[in-house]
Amino acid sequence: DEEEPKLKYERLTNGVTEILQKDAASCMTVHDKFLALGTHFGKVYLLDIQGNVTQKFEISPVKINQISLDESGDHVGICSEDGKVVALHPQFSKSNNKQFVTGGNKILLYERNWLNRWKTSVLHEGEGNITNVKWRANLIAWANNVGVKIYDISSKQRITNVLRDNTNLRPDMYPCSLCWKDNTTLIIGWGSSVKICVVKERDPTEMRDLPSRYVEIVSAFETEFFISGLAPLADQLVTLYYVKENSEHMFRTRPRLDIIQPLPEGCEEISSDALTVRNFQENQCRDYRLEHSEGEPLFYIISPKDIVVAKERDQDDHIDWLLEKKKYEEALMAAEISFKNIKRHDVQKIGMAYINHLVERGDYDAAARKCQKVLGKNMDLWENEVYRFKTIGQLKAISQYLPRGDLRLRPAIYEMILHEFLKTDYEGFATLIREWPGELYNNMAIVQAVNEHLKKDPTNSMLLTTLAELYTYDQRYDRALEIYLKLRHKDVYQLIHKHNLFSAIKDKIVLLMDFDKEKAVDMLLDNDDKISMDKVVEELKDRPELLHVYLHKLFKRDHHKGQKYHERQISLYAEYDRPNLLPFLRESMHCPLEKVYVTVCRMGNCRRALQMIMEELADVDKAIEFAKEQDDRELWDDLISYSIDKPPFITGLLNNIGTHVDPILLIHRIKEGMEIPNLRDSLVKILQDYNLQILLREGCKKILVADSLSLLQRMHRTQKRGVQVDEENICESCHTPILPSGPGSGILEMKK
Repeated sequence: DEEEPKLKYERLTNGVTEILQKDAASCMTVHDKFLALGTHFGKVYLLDIQGNVTQKFEISPVKINQISLDESGDHVGICSEDGKVVALHPQFSKSNNKQFVTGGNKILLYERNWLNRWKTSVLHEGEGNITNVKWRANLIAWANNVGVKIYDISSKQRITNVLRDNTNLRPDMYPCSLCWKDNTTLIIGWGSSVKICVVKERDPTEMRDLPSRYVEIVSAFETEFFISGLAPLADQLVTLYYVKENSEHMFRTRPRLDIIQPLPEGCEEISSDALTVRNFQENQCRDYRLEHSEGEPLFYIISPKDIVVAKERDQDDHIDWLLEKKKYEEALMAAEISFKNIKRHDVQKIGMAYINHLVERGDYDAAARKCQKVLGKNMDLWENEVYRFKTIGQLKAISQYLPRGDLRLRPAIYEMILHEFLKTDYEGFATLIREWPGELYNNMAIVQAVNEHLKKDPTNSMLLTTLAELYTYDQRYDRALEIYLKLRHKDVYQLIHKHNLFSAIKDKIVLLMDFDKEKAVDMLLDNDDKISMDKVVEELKDRPELLHVYLHKLFKRDHHKGQKYHERQISLYAEYDRPNLLPFLRESMHCPLEKVYVTVCRMGNCRRALQMIMEELADVDKAIEFAKEQDDRELWDDLISYSIDKPPFITGLLNNIGTHVDPILLIHRIKEGMEIPNLRDSLVKILQDYNLQILLREGCKKILVADSLSLLQRMHRTQKRGVQVDEENICESCHTPILPSGPGSGILEMKK
């Protein structure tokens, strides 16, 4: 049931219905312009392709066996039961091709001679009755009891004999089916055997007494049922089968029409259809015929009481089958691809059927999504679908797919959906406001509705944000900015920039930077013509950490623009961003050195301060002065290490270091061969400084000795003086009272 059929079927009605009620069909031939039907009562009817009778001929009192037409359709050859079969030359209309053949117990060729008389010649006889004959181009094929013969009329030679395989079957009950696929390919069906024969030209060097052409069987295979007719379909075959399901009781079932693919050693079934023809229970194999139209793929199944037309299914039929199987997605796709070729179907109607199917199945999101594709620009259909989705409570499903471009629905439709979301889903409402252009609906009506909801929930951030967006669209930027600042919402920066609201934020710089320092600073620096640098610094004076961020980014953009604040920045860097202090000092040309040294030393990094003096200023005198002030041996070592490969620095050290550090330490580290400017003068100065130090030391020594002697004498005199003691004083050596107790004791006072 899931496999789509390859062919579709319909009965040939109109005049045919009336004919077959009183008579029975025996044979038929097909022309591009008309049909020729022969009956059991010896009548021939010419029909149009709808089955209407155009002409009627009373031919014979017995059954019509075969009807043959030439290619033009102007001449018809009819053979009844007494004459068996007939075939006209395909070009019979031309004067030099006035030929036809008939078959009874022999095959006769009729030719009109120059006297306009018919000349008869026997092509073959002696193998029983001729049951079928077909003429194509210069080749005539006929079947008798033995097999199939092919005759070349141009060379007047019989070129092959294809033997009958099923010899146990009666030829009159299971007749041979012949069909020319083209001018050289003959298809033979007999009993359950099929053979495909190709007529080929023989090599002239091998001809001798042989015919100039020969036949090659390119495919041969057995079928499951008995063959009643054959017809070509591109490189495939259409086969009409007579089916006996119970051979013992001769029970007859419906005939089958199969499409098969011939192979070199067999065949492959492509499709198979059982046909319900009238009175099929009474029919035998010989009662069925299969005829086809060369102009288009039409196949006529002829039985005594019914004629069925089989056609290749077109795109409309394919869509019918898909819809029947509820494969709406595939049906819609097929209709869209072939919309120029379909006649009975409409893409939009198929789409609507698909939407209805999805809604019935409860797949509302898929149905809504499909609306966008199916309804297109039809606004009436759109509104109908919206109201249907409202009825089933699924407005949310269709909301995201509504038209919102040049073509749009009435504002009331959008407002209805927004009110629905506002009742049940704040987040969904906010999404729609963000995604839908404001001109789709009455903005003020929605603002009023939001404010009503805020009365019940005044701190709802989502509603407040959405209200700000509505105010923004309505160009009420002050109201929107007020909400954004209240919510500390990031979109405040976008709003300010987009609508040039810088005058409204001059007193809100701190608040903006508290939201997002980076965005705020970038905005302020990008718009310094609207908010001056001095105004920003003034606003941030009580927030030094924010002031540092602003001035730091300002300095990164332009080293000179904020030069008047560089001195203040030194302390800001020292407090909030020490790693960037030295890079700042290197790049700034406007920092007072005293401030730098004080700041760096206050940071506890004297060695870094010395490094700055040496690297930034390259001033050895200031470096020596700084080292003297700090009076740190490690600083002197750093100073010597930095200067040891710089002759001018060595000269400065030699001239100034002698009074603080042993010059030998410096001289020993000077590389041999280094040229030092004014070395002699420096050495002379060192020696002079050294002699001065010696003199100072000797003078100090004399002073020290004189002071020591004077102090010693003073101490001796002091120790010789008497002191007043009493009975309570204890000798420190013997730990006994200094004064004896008792009579006669007295106090002796030592005097100088």
